Amino acid sequence: MAERATVARITGVRFSPIALQNKRGNMNILFICKYNAFRSRVAEEYFRKINKNSKIKTLSRGIIMGGNSDLYQRGISKQLLGINIAKRKPMSVTLQELIKADLIVVVANDMPKIIFNYQNVNLEKKLVIWGIKDEQKRNQNNIKSIVLQIKEKIEELNKKLEKRK
Repeated sequence: MAERATVARITGVRFSPIALQNKRGNMNILFICKYNAFRSRVAEEYFRKINKNSKIKTLSRGIIMGGNSDLYQRGISKQLLGINIAKRKPMSVTLQELIKADLIVVVANDMPKIIFNYQNVNLEKKLVIWGIKDEQKRNQNNIKSIVLQIKEKIEELNKKLEKRK
């Protein structure tokens, strides 16, 4: 019953930070978007910047290979959050990374949930969908809005995870 009291709500999906810890007390968070070029990278880098708990590890991945962040996305992320989303090339997610993750945050709005259905692997219990739109036309106001939406979601998540200590 005590665990029920700690259940948090993030964008309509319930999760318990305590239940998400692995056996070693560590937690692995996987941020996913379509290409691992912008949204998931902003989430990963900003979470790393503000998180103070060394037992929480993060990484970001994409479902489709081939994308890269553009100059506007990199510049606005740096300007607003002080992060560098161009540290490495985008990477695609593996089934092992999905299984290893204690929490999977789908930052994107353009990915069907069905892609997380694997026989004999229950990913649904650790799946959170933020549903943040992408910007394909380099509209700087939209890019700023996306970065600020991700910032707000990351700060909410970090706050909830800090409470579990």
